[in-house]
Amino acid sequence: MSFLYPRLLAAQARPLYEEYQYLSPIDLTGRVATAHDSAVYVATGGDRVSTDQLMELRAAVVDLARSAGFPFESDRARNAEFDLRIAALLHDRTGMVPAEAASRDVWAFLALVLLPDVAYWRYPNPPKDRVLATDLTRHVFGRLWWRAQLVRSPDSTDPYSALNILGEAAFDQIYARRAALGGSPHVVRAILRVWNELDLTGLREREALQDFLKRLLRLAPFVLFDGVEEQQLDEEMRAVAQESLDAQRRAQSPTGEAGSEPRQDTSIGNTPAAGTLSTAWPVEDAVQPRRNAEPLGTRRFRSVEICAGGGAQALGLERAGFDPVLLIDSKADACFSIDLNRPDWEVVCMDVMQFRPDMRPEALGVDLLSGGLPRVASVAAAGRTEDTEERRVLMAAVELACSMQPRALLLENLPDLVESPQFAADRAIIEARLGEVGYQVQWRVLNAVDFGVPQNRKSGFMVALRDPWSRRFSWPQPAGLPAPTVGEVLGPSMSSQGWPGAEHWIKNADHVAPPLVGGSDRRGGADLGPTGSKRAWAALGVNGISLGDTPPDALFPVDGVPRLTVEQAAMIQMIPEDWRFFGGKTSRYRQIGHAMPPPLATAVGQALASALAG
Repeated sequence: MSFLYPRLLAAQARPLYEEYQYLSPIDLTGRVATAHDSAVYVATGGDRVSTDQLMELRAAVVDLARSAGFPFESDRARNAEFDLRIAALLHDRTGMVPAEAASRDVWAFLALVLLPDVAYWRYPNPPKDRVLATDLTRHVFGRLWWRAQLVRSPDSTDPYSALNILGEAAFDQIYARRAALGGSPHVVRAILRVWNELDLTGLREREALQDFLKRLLRLAPFVLFDGVEEQQLDEEMRAVAQESLDAQRRAQSPTGEAGSEPRQDTSIGNTPAAGTLSTAWPVEDAVQPRRNAEPLGTRRFRSVEICAGGGAQALGLERAGFDPVLLIDSKADACFSIDLNRPDWEVVCMDVMQFRPDMRPEALGVDLLSGGLPRVASVAAAGRTEDTEERRVLMAAVELACSMQPRALLLENLPDLVESPQFAADRAIIEARLGEVGYQVQWRVLNAVDFGVPQNRKSGFMVALRDPWSRRFSWPQPAGLPAPTVGEVLGPSMSSQGWPGAEHWIKNADHVAPPLVGGSDRRGGADLGPTGSKRAWAALGVNGISLGDTPPDALFPVDGVPRLTVEQAAMIQMIPEDWRFFGGKTSRYRQIGHAMPPPLATAVGQALASALAG
């Protein structure tokens, strides 16, 4: 039987979260309750959990917490043991189904009403996601229920024994940052079974796990993992894991030998399309595109990118000499896109407002912190929820720079943030905060069309450096050559399916494009933007109402008005054709439409590299 739990909605949960930040676990014990005036239940199947059941759950949790030092003491070893035991208890005792456990408001109720003393003991002064469940993979209790859900083997005498195989940080690699794998109990259990058998002698466990998961992720778009029988899945994962370990040992060995024979080709099904896990077929060649070009400078720099999207900006900065040690984005599809194209880049899929530098010490003191941030709202939209969130992201990026102390900071946003008097207060706040830690801020609007992009796309940039690098920095100058027209860029694609009107269309599309608009995640689908943008596209012979699936073919009317495909939109952004995007049509288009064109990122990156290199 499944149980429904009270839900504490965000508007009621936030004030409690703020109030409880200043109370001790002993104080919070006095706030414990089994109900809240603002709590609600959803009208779905299941019985409402009773008051007695809630008190029994609380008593069991508190007993485990006391064995770990609650309410006065806490240490890392006992916390880790507490988490393992509480994960199994929560999953076994709550009687939740996944649909109920997926509700943030359920976990907010448990952390703020039923168990606030335990929650704030386990994470003193917790960030919001630990209590409000804005990110379930980090909630004090919710993350543990889901770990138990993913590893539980119902036929085993000890169903939760797999919880002991990996610690939280390692499990987070599977669950929080690799959702294409961590969303399936079938796959997670296979990973854990295989991982528990491996000989990691001489290898760093964290790096070995990362490489293994990345190899699996390269296959995720092509293989239905959940459709593979358990024994066969284990066999194939063992092979992928062994290839990963062999590759790492070769990298460490002076002779380049791994000490094992290369694996013979095996597959599940008759062809890769039928589901092949083996990397003996050329996954490396098929999935990892060639590098776009040799680096334009000889010196390489280390960078961290936030709000990384599908990786277009990072690709442009790579060409300028910046190699990312870490990329962060909150959208799973965007993270998967980066993994598809640069599996050697480390991607963290989380909200940048929840990221702290101490989570990744390698991010401290890098040469560059960069990000193409969500667009701050216009004055007309000020005060809306999205405006508040976008400004919070902007300020979180500034605070991140203050704590990470990169040599340079690069943020991209709307031109109005740089030029409009309406944003003068924002600029002043940013300059003052960065000035407190020694950075000098420079602002500039650049147009991608001046750097070879067939698009009249203006971006606002903020660069912050300390002296002497700040004095050495100068903004990139326009290339001095006209950008190609839409017809020149898309002509081969529009002709590829035999459309008889292609030649005339190419001649008509004799201007650069208006800016691609990625659209809001909160509303709308994949189209080419508001009415004005659609009119500009119509003048170029493009139907901007929606996106097409394929270029026009031989049956398309000679005088027809074709729609752009997602791939053609990427061409307008000058994203290399071999750079692939993960997800459905709308998701892929938004990754492209929100991106900074790589040539523009390269130009700004070269200017920064020149300043940093002296």
